[in-house]
Amino acid sequence: MVNRIEIGFRKNLRDALGEKVRRRIVENLRLDVEKVDTIDVFTIEGNLRKTELRQAATGPLSDPIIQRHAINRGLADGFDWLIEVGFRPGVTDNVGRTATEAIELLIGRRTPLRVYTSRQYVIRGKIGRDDAERIASDVLANELTERYEIVDGKGWDPGKGMTAYVPRVTGVDDPRIEEIDLNVSDAELMAISSRGTLALSLEEMKAIQAYLNDPAVIESRKAVGLGAKITDMELEVLAQTWSEHCKHKIFNSFITYEEPDGKRLEIDSLFASCIKAATKEIRRRLGADDWCLSVFVDNAGVIKFNDDWNLVFKVETHNSPSALDPYGGALTGIVGCNRDPFGTGKGARLILNTDVFCFADPFYDRPLPKRILHPRRIYEGVREGVEHGGNKSGIPTVNGCIVFDDRFLGKPLVYCGTAGIMPAEILGEPSHTKSIRPGDLVVMTGGRIGKDGIHGATFSSEELHEDSPVSAVQIGDPITQKKMTDFLLMARDRGLYRAITDNGAGGLSSSVGEMAGMSGGAELELSNAPLKYAGLAPWEILLSEAQERMSLAIPPESIDEFMALARKMEVEATVLGTFTDSGKFHVRYGGKTAACLDMKFLHEGVPQMRLTARWVPPRHPEPGFPEPADYGSALRSMLSRLNICSKESVVRQYDHEVQGGSVVKPLVGAANDGPSDAAVIRPVLESFEGVVVANGICPRYGDIDAWHMAACAIDEAVRNAVAVGGSPDRLAGLDNFCWCDPVQSEKTPDGHYKLAQLVRANLALHELTLIYGVPCISGKDSMKNDYQIGDTKISIPPTLLFSVIGRIEDVRRAVTMDAKRAGDLVYVLGETKRELGGSEWYALHGFVGNDVPKVDGERALALYRALAKAIREGLVASCHDCSDGGLGVTLAETAFAGGLGMDVDLAAVPASRIARDDEALFSESQSRFVATVRPEKKAAFEAALAGNTLACVGAVTDDGLFRVRGLRGGVILEEKIEELKEAWQRTLRF
Repeated sequence: MVNRIEIGFRKNLRDALGEKVRRRIVENLRLDVEKVDTIDVFTIEGNLRKTELRQAATGPLSDPIIQRHAINRGLADGFDWLIEVGFRPGVTDNVGRTATEAIELLIGRRTPLRVYTSRQYVIRGKIGRDDAERIASDVLANELTERYEIVDGKGWDPGKGMTAYVPRVTGVDDPRIEEIDLNVSDAELMAISSRGTLALSLEEMKAIQAYLNDPAVIESRKAVGLGAKITDMELEVLAQTWSEHCKHKIFNSFITYEEPDGKRLEIDSLFASCIKAATKEIRRRLGADDWCLSVFVDNAGVIKFNDDWNLVFKVETHNSPSALDPYGGALTGIVGCNRDPFGTGKGARLILNTDVFCFADPFYDRPLPKRILHPRRIYEGVREGVEHGGNKSGIPTVNGCIVFDDRFLGKPLVYCGTAGIMPAEILGEPSHTKSIRPGDLVVMTGGRIGKDGIHGATFSSEELHEDSPVSAVQIGDPITQKKMTDFLLMARDRGLYRAITDNGAGGLSSSVGEMAGMSGGAELELSNAPLKYAGLAPWEILLSEAQERMSLAIPPESIDEFMALARKMEVEATVLGTFTDSGKFHVRYGGKTAACLDMKFLHEGVPQMRLTARWVPPRHPEPGFPEPADYGSALRSMLSRLNICSKESVVRQYDHEVQGGSVVKPLVGAANDGPSDAAVIRPVLESFEGVVVANGICPRYGDIDAWHMAACAIDEAVRNAVAVGGSPDRLAGLDNFCWCDPVQSEKTPDGHYKLAQLVRANLALHELTLIYGVPCISGKDSMKNDYQIGDTKISIPPTLLFSVIGRIEDVRRAVTMDAKRAGDLVYVLGETKRELGGSEWYALHGFVGNDVPKVDGERALALYRALAKAIREGLVASCHDCSDGGLGVTLAETAFAGGLGMDVDLAAVPASRIARDDEALFSESQSRFVATVRPEKKAAFEAALAGNTLACVGAVTDDGLFRVRGLRGGVILEEKIEELKEAWQRTLRF
């Protein structure tokens, strides 16, 4: 039996969601819509009595005080158009799942029950059916994951309402295991790879072909019932394991790098030579004081927080799925990243999230290429996805940023980070270690397996194209995951498992396949796997990336207690097999072998790529334009630019207070709306020791030289951490490289240059991390961020996000960026140079330029150490890092965040090669700060910073004016701070 319950607001009550949707329709589509109301629909499949339906409608499904309901009839009336949007069959319905549980608890009995949710948008306005179609497809529904129905108000009968639709997956289990003949031509090998979305190269397909033709392999396959042909599951497992997403083939390739002067450099793995080598050297220098515990060997990096606790940190990307379904892709990105620290060592309690987004202009007004969503829609969907993932998991979102560039039109970048904390020891063993013994049981816990996410790993390893699979999109369920993590923390503390890892890209194939390396093999029986619905092929069960799942190695003697605890906590757990030392990854379905691969070939058999990189420095036109006639107008224009303006409308949606440890928040200042440089939290509330988290990202500098782009990103992350009081000598880094395809091919004729950019960025990372003593403890690369349909190709700018995590000895010494008192002295720390290449000032005038900002690492580190000491000693009232928009923006933000005025003299700014006021105001030279200091602490502050470049350039005032004197002495700018603040806030106020 199927019933519908509709829930809507009572008459004359405000419908905030409806108002938001109306605003989006008017702004995005320019349609004359007067009003939008929303109605939540619950379609219930199951045998419920009428009284139980009424109980559900007035109980868990609604708030009877402000809402009304209708059962099996329509609630809407007096409208022009009604659009109902719901999920397609098989798409995760989180609210529906929770509603099912709530109704079962309410009625007090278990009964076959399934709840599906949808939402009605009741529209009043002078629009036609074509307009309603546009609203449905362009604003309300994503047709990859959602279906919609449009109803004309003229023929509406509320007594009948809408016919109940059940998006049930109807499928029949088909346990067939397909066999594929790889003894075919090269062209057919590539056709097999393309048809299967395998993203395997010809060389890789031929390596698999050669493996299958090995006489020893043929004999071993006969022993388990396999023939000379490869099974579909084996080919899928190899494609997943060898994917760029999982194997990082470009970072591990052999690269010959060439420069214009003939200089050549041979690099055997950028990862090993640049990233890993720098971390190894830093740890060697630290010696007995090494505070790194686990790097590059687990799901996340682990460092020592203090004698009692360890910190865990990871940042991931979820770009390709977010391009297709912004909400689902981003939600899955954050909850997926949550599982990385949780699956590190013996498992960490999650304490914070970070997010960094790169989008095209949300006000983009040109025709969109095929299959690309409008940037505004991606912006709003990604924000909402990360919000729902973090807020509903009880994890504070404390740090991040948003970068805008129209080259992110083809693929947005969605970086999601998570940090956790765990006791230094658990039951006498170091918490950052894990082990697996032959005989340990393979156990999967959490959510069930469906078709969602299949081919996610291989899809992320190629550009977005017309046939990109919709199954690559998943929707995460933070509620199910929270239940699972709470359960597993209890199991951890009881010592019920030996090892844990998450089911991310590649699902069980990846998690169990990698864990099997610790014991030497594994045997699985997939017919035991819990499924969301029937109809999955055996290989789909193994490769599915359905969310909220962890894989564990459990000693046989602990399995009964583990399963009993799982039942008590109402978390599903299933034994799927056994870890072995056979040297084989052996998978059965219904007792029949579906895959049997040598572990060595599976994990080491992928051929190493050999690539060529050629660096040819680009030369851009040198900008030439007069100085502004009105510097007030110029500053307002800068403050309102997308990369500079306030992101408060996004930040306010995130919960940064949950868990109660927030100290320096994303928004600070007199009105709690100033832009914080970094986050400080207190993870152990009994202590004043704190965690500092910051990031740096500046892709536009890569248009000139990716070496300096990477160096500036690293410097920005470090100085952001120092600006709030973090110690520069106790920072760990995470590198997240997102690149356009850097492999030379017919599709990528400039691959040699793009690869040279990647090489230079890694060389910069190696040099800067060594100078700063910041070891990289984890990271990720995403190498195929291109859109290609027909002749249209859109490639992202090469982008490095560098994140840092560290400690502050006493959070009570942390400082924020807002000016505190009138009369305080204003200092500029660091030298300002004529470095406007890639700057926001040049971009405002349509130029790139060539004088890119450069980092003097040794000089910067000396300044950072001195400043950190001054902050610890309480000599600094406020501190703000100087980045996008230069000193003009930084000084203005410091003033209006504090609700105070400021009087500044540009002639006093420490500078070189500066000839114009706009160069002094808007240069983006690195390693600079604006600090305010109490007059009585002037001498002590200057003594603490002795030997570094700094100058007092003015004072904080109480007159509400931001006043700047130019290099030649006269006042060039005098603006009310509230007007500057309004310019900064209004751009993204939606």
